[in-house]
Amino acid sequence: MTANPRRQLRPTDVKRLNRTWRRNTEGRLALIVESVTGPFNIGSIFRTAAAFGVERIWLAGNATPPTNPKAQKTALGTDRLVAWEEPVPVVEAVRAARQDGFTVVAVELTGDAVPLHEAKLGGDVCLVVGSEDHGCSPALLEAVDAVCYIPQVGRVGSFNVAVATAIVVAEARRQEWSALGTTATAEGTAEEVAGRE
Repeated sequence: MTANPRRQLRPTDVKRLNRTWRRNTEGRLALIVESVTGPFNIGSIFRTAAAFGVERIWLAGNATPPTNPKAQKTALGTDRLVAWEEPVPVVEAVRAARQDGFTVVAVELTGDAVPLHEAKLGGDVCLVVGSEDHGCSPALLEAVDAVCYIPQVGRVGSFNVAVATAIVVAEARRQEWSALGTTATAEGTAEEVAGRE
């Protein structure tokens, strides 16, 4: 009898699976978080960033830093795993991301925004999310290289900013992994499993 493949992975298997995905990830990801003030949103954004290998977060405007005790409750210490910069004016954050080699893509509903699944998120990309109430500022939208939006079919007008961040960061990684033809299981990639047989 074979083991049930649908059992939850043991911690060792999870580490092996994550290591496999890390080895098959080359693109650099970063975030600019403009004026997100909710500490639980900041904590969730940092946790998502750490899970998807975001290398740097620039806080902009009046964004709450992850050192806020309430942010710590949702970040669960993951702010230690992602480099981050204290809040600066948003145009300065965009300039810093570009100088670091990133293409800067805002997530916002604008006349020229493309649907997320059509956005070019390959290579080194810095995704930008705006405040809970007003989204991305006009100055930010003028400064970025491109804008995309998350298509919605329900009757709600928007996502929570932390959820929107998780969606776009996951899509950036999905595009990269799809382009590479990468798949992985707890045993490794198809190539690694075949090499062991």
